[in-house]
Amino acid sequence: MLPRIGLCALFMAILSPVAAEAEPPLAQYAVGQVQNLAVHEQPKPVPEARFRDGEGKEMDLGAFRGKVVLVNLWATWCAPCRHEMPSISRLHAARGGPDFTVAAISVDRGGVEKSRAFLEEVAADNLPLYIDKSTRIGKTLGAYGLPITILLNREGEEVARLVGPAEWDSPEALALVDALIGDD
Repeated sequence: MLPRIGLCALFMAILSPVAAEAEPPLAQYAVGQVQNLAVHEQPKPVPEARFRDGEGKEMDLGAFRGKVVLVNLWATWCAPCRHEMPSISRLHAARGGPDFTVAAISVDRGGVEKSRAFLEEVAADNLPLYIDKSTRIGKTLGAYGLPITILLNREGEEVARLVGPAEWDSPEALALVDALIGDD
């Protein structure tokens, strides 16, 4: 009979490969500045979430299908949003293009001009302005509290979310985005 410690080691050796396989592939990127990222085992469908662009045109998240999308819900009165938004802007500048985009959607009831002025004030005015002053998008996406960031794959499915702020241009966040972009 094997000693008790030997049985534990044997049991762990048998289960280790199974546990590693069960972990979602993106979970390895939930470190450092994005350590609070909740990665889903399977992509989740996203309900139709409507908002408007800076010119007032109605849109939904389906407009971004084919790209990896970082959806960020924010408001001008949200102190963590104020801190986070410049890094989201830098992420968009570094990775935005045919494969990736940022949809930073203001849920501020102050309207377009207040949200636009905020983006300029925090040096994030390279981001396209999206707004839902009705705030319905938060309920639709199951987003309670701000800021919240939802990562969508190219099919428009939610693969992960992070509640609270992060440094989205940190090496860890860039590695996460690169992994999503490269996941064809």
